Amino acid sequence: MKSALRYLISLGFAGGLIWYAFKDINLTEMLDRFARSDWSWIAVSCVLLLMAHISRAWRWNMLMEPLGYKPGLFNSSIAVLTGYFANYIVPRMGEVTRCGTLYKLERVPVNLSFGTVVAERIFDVIILLVLIGVNFILEFDRLSKFFMDFFQSKIGATEAGGNGMPILLIILLGGLVLVAGVGIYIFTNKSLQEKLMQNALVQKVVQFAQGMLEGLLSVRKLNSPGLFICSTIAIWVFYYLVSYVLFFCIPETSNLGLLAGLTLLVVGSIGMAAPVQGGLGAYHMLVGSVMILYGLTYNDGITLATFIHGAQMIFMLAIGALAFLIVMVKKDRTLETAEVSTEN
Repeated sequence: MKSALRYLISLGFAGGLIWYAFKDINLTEMLDRFARSDWSWIAVSCVLLLMAHISRAWRWNMLMEPLGYKPGLFNSSIAVLTGYFANYIVPRMGEVTRCGTLYKLERVPVNLSFGTVVAERIFDVIILLVLIGVNFILEFDRLSKFFMDFFQSKIGATEAGGNGMPILLIILLGGLVLVAGVGIYIFTNKSLQEKLMQNALVQKVVQFAQGMLEGLLSVRKLNSPGLFICSTIAIWVFYYLVSYVLFFCIPETSNLGLLAGLTLLVVGSIGMAAPVQGGLGAYHMLVGSVMILYGLTYNDGITLATFIHGAQMIFMLAIGALAFLIVMVKKDRTLETAEVSTEN
């Protein structure tokens, strides 16, 4: 009952986000744009997406080698694909499904493989944070204007065409000073640290930070740290190209540049991390809004987001279902082999 309720809440939240994102969109016009699109780029995008997942499986294998397990790249890739397939059905179930699939195929204990998945996610979070920083530096003018307009509209900083920059800077600097002051006070007060560590939320935050640090340092234990770093870079390069090549499908977005692709990667990754099935709704809203910074209308941004998300979702559902079928066939053959061995 608890699992079903969580699933229904997530599905309802996704439905609400989709409704809000599409409530002012002319669906007939959007479908007409899809019909006039260059669909050959979708095939290129799907191949790149598959390469990204194979690179992820390759990196995952490296994390399991120090634990004494060397699963085959094909089986690891199948496990990764089933995990992404499961995420489109039930949010946050992909990791468990992925590890369970690998156990069926390679007999790698789930607790061990799940630990490597957590370490892997930590590296992805670090890469995403780096990309957010790089994106903000390279696109400072656009992104700063976007956030300034947002905050000014919230705090009413502009009146009669006035500039709200001083007020916004004062608020930001005041917040930084406050955070720094609180941090210094906590760092120098041992008794307060002990009291805070008794709080469950603080314990989770500290454990998460420690886990990120341990995951980052665990690369030193790998047999090939250089290859691990290369595979991580390859994953994110493929992710970038997956969305970027789809710019050329739609005439309205074919002139967008490389920096627009970076912004799309960062914002889209945040949207896909939302606790809904496959980032439904959240991805569309974020991408549709941020593409306004590059001269598109909100309708064009939603069309682009729908095209990218829809192409990836259909491809992952299809190839994920095929991966599940392969797992079932291989499992049945394994059982038959075991029964024959027992009879002999």
